[in-house]
Amino acid sequence: MKKLLIALLATASSTSLWAMDANDQQRLSDIQQQWAKIQYETPEGKRADAFEQLAAKANAFSKERPATAEAWIWSGIVTSSWAGAQGGLGALGKVKEARSDLEKALSIDPTALQGSAYASLAALYDRVPGWPVGFGDSDKADTLLKQALKINPNGIDNLYFWGDHLYRQKHYAEAKAALLKAQQAPARPDRESADKGRHKDIQALLVDVDKKLN
Repeated sequence: MKKLLIALLATASSTSLWAMDANDQQRLSDIQQQWAKIQYETPEGKRADAFEQLAAKANAFSKERPATAEAWIWSGIVTSSWAGAQGGLGALGKVKEARSDLEKALSIDPTALQGSAYASLAALYDRVPGWPVGFGDSDKADTLLKQALKINPNGIDNLYFWGDHLYRQKHYAEAKAALLKAQQAPARPDRESADKGRHKDIQALLVDVDKKLN
């Protein structure tokens, strides 16, 4: 199976963080910052091991705070990223774990972190191989992304993954519009590394989109 390319959301902080105490908020922020460093600054060959270590922290957070949707979201994101860095059939088990974590988050609070569980789950459905190898489903991804955009229509991650989805569906003009809008998304407090990396993702995808349009 071709290597999974799952670069999941570097999600913005949201108003739902009021439910967590200061220690939990710091713990979440640390996971987010470490994710961005691994995803965008760590050499590709070293990412799997780094994500494995971070996944242990994120999973522990979700288990210790089982009623906190944000913890489950980031457990899913980190586990998915670990699977993407590992690649191969062996990553499918991790992807299924990530899907379960994100579904758990949605069952607790679908609006947590501005609906990022929807977009993170959509990214899985868009990138994982379909049946009989995996559970990939572009129609499911489409539905989930529309839910994410209802909650946060101007977020950089939601717009990037929407543009990527449209590109995969060969709707190139619509994809370009979404990506250009993503470039104008407001900066996220304390997420400079994640924003910088996502803008690089957007620019790279725009190059591919323009090749199709021209």
